[in-house]
Amino acid sequence: MPKPRALVFDSWAIMAYLGDEPSAEKIADLIADAHDDGTPMKMSVVNAGEVWYIIARRTSPAEADRALRLIEEIGIAFVDADLPLTKLAASFKVKGNISYADCYAAALAKREKAALLTGDREFEQLRKDVRIIWL
Repeated sequence: MPKPRALVFDSWAIMAYLGDEPSAEKIADLIADAHDDGTPMKMSVVNAGEVWYIIARRTSPAEADRALRLIEEIGIAFVDADLPLTKLAASFKVKGNISYADCYAAALAKREKAALLTGDREFEQLRKDVRIIWL
C-alpha cells in the first residue's frame, strides 16, 4: 500500500495515545515515522474539541488545554472546519450511523488523501471512502 500523503487523527486515536492505552505504542511509532518521513499530521478542530471536552469532563479545563498543547507540540496541526469540509462531513453523516464529529475526521482524511488513524469501529462503514489505519 502506498505511503499516505498525510495522517489524520480522530479523537479515539488521540485519547488512546494520551491515555497510554494498548494502542499507544503503535500510535507513537506512527508519529515517529511521520516525523522521519516528513508526513504531515492533522486533526480537525471538531475532533480537537471532542478531545478537549472529554478531558475537561474527566479532569479539568486546564488539563484539557494542556492536552491540546501537547497535540500541537508533537506536530499535529489543527485544521479549521470550513464550508467544503463541513459539507463533506455532512455527506458522510447522511450515509450512515456515525457520529458527526467522526464525520469530520473522515472528511479531512478524504479531502487530504490521507490515512485516518482510529480504533473506532464506527468508521467501518466508510472504509470504501477513506483509507483507515486500524489501531
